Amino acid sequence: MSQLSSETFFAELPVFVEFEGVANGDNYRALPADWALATADIVDSTGAIEAGRYKAVNMAGASVISAILNALGNNDLPFVFGGDGAMVAVPPSGVDKARDALSAVQAWVGEELQLTLRAALVPVADVNAAGLEVRVARFQINADVSYAMFAGGGSSWAEVRMKEGLFAVPPAPPGAQPDLAGLSCRWNPIQSRHGDIVSIIAVPTGTGNADAFQTLISDIVTLAAGEEREGHPVAAEGPQIGLSAAGLSAETKTAPKGKRFTHRLFILAQYLLTVGLLRFGLTLGRFDPKAYRQDVARNTDFRKFDDGLKMTIDVDPDRFRQIEARLEKAANAGICRFGLHRQDSALMTCIVPTPLSRDHMHFIDGASGGYAMAASRMKKHMSAAAAIAAAP
Repeated sequence: MSQLSSETFFAELPVFVEFEGVANGDNYRALPADWALATADIVDSTGAIEAGRYKAVNMAGASVISAILNALGNNDLPFVFGGDGAMVAVPPSGVDKARDALSAVQAWVGEELQLTLRAALVPVADVNAAGLEVRVARFQINADVSYAMFAGGGSSWAEVRMKEGLFAVPPAPPGAQPDLAGLSCRWNPIQSRHGDIVSIIAVPTGTGNADAFQTLISDIVTLAAGEEREGHPVAAEGPQIGLSAAGLSAETKTAPKGKRFTHRLFILAQYLLTVGLLRFGLTLGRFDPKAYRQDVARNTDFRKFDDGLKMTIDVDPDRFRQIEARLEKAANAGICRFGLHRQDSALMTCIVPTPLSRDHMHFIDGASGGYAMAASRMKKHMSAAAAIAAAP
């Protein structure tokens, strides 16, 4: 196996195009030891979601990715969106810029979204010293967009260390403004077409059942694949454009304070223009709103692997029962831990450098808690199992 150079590691990574490949270890390569993991999440995201602030939570998570990609001037980096947080792997040349971006985005989230974002910058060398790896694969969903998949246990280790307060990046002074150009949320909630939007998290137990866990992943993917568009929450024609007051407010705040009124007018004008073009079936220069909506559907990260399977899928009740039963069987056999959360719609947050290109990226999560609530349920199941095991 050829050694990939450090700075261009992700750009040179071979791609795979069938999602089942996330369970194939041959698709992964170890992240170089001189890279670092920029990781962040919302403190008490469950409480914020229960208070109805899931849109702000999602915006905060996506802002981490946006700020770091913009700071490094590179949209082609390994990252993963987790609903209430995110992780971006950065090369050695970008570590200092990523640190500054993490500091600024913490201050921005606190001031503008009234949420607490904690962040850490974890050297991959420290992950390796702990006996783990950060293994990365590149899943190409179409000719224009690919997303990173993570395995090896290293990203989970980094997240735990962050929550312990290690490798912490302190927030910048009040008033700091990260570069969040392109971050937007202009889509209506995406209603289930089949029954429920289900957010799924399934992680291995780490007890040497790698082959059984790989089989489990294949089974879950196969079950979901029986649904329209393999369970994709977004219809092939794309989502319905919409701009809520909360979405407009959040996106307006991505601009520096002295430019927010102008930015707000620009958002409204762009939105109204797009609505008008769609209504009358028109295009404007190279911008075709119908094709753009279709690209949104193509470019959405509704399934991923980050030391475990994460999916937000649209399934009918019978298929949901089959998926739940398969996960319960695996959990009872000691193969996995899992959490599920059902809701009637999904939310989308986007990074769109320019609507004239086709490489815009769209992050989807359940509209009433999604991955954060699934993770919370998984932790409750783990605590209950531990209590039973400890009982005399």
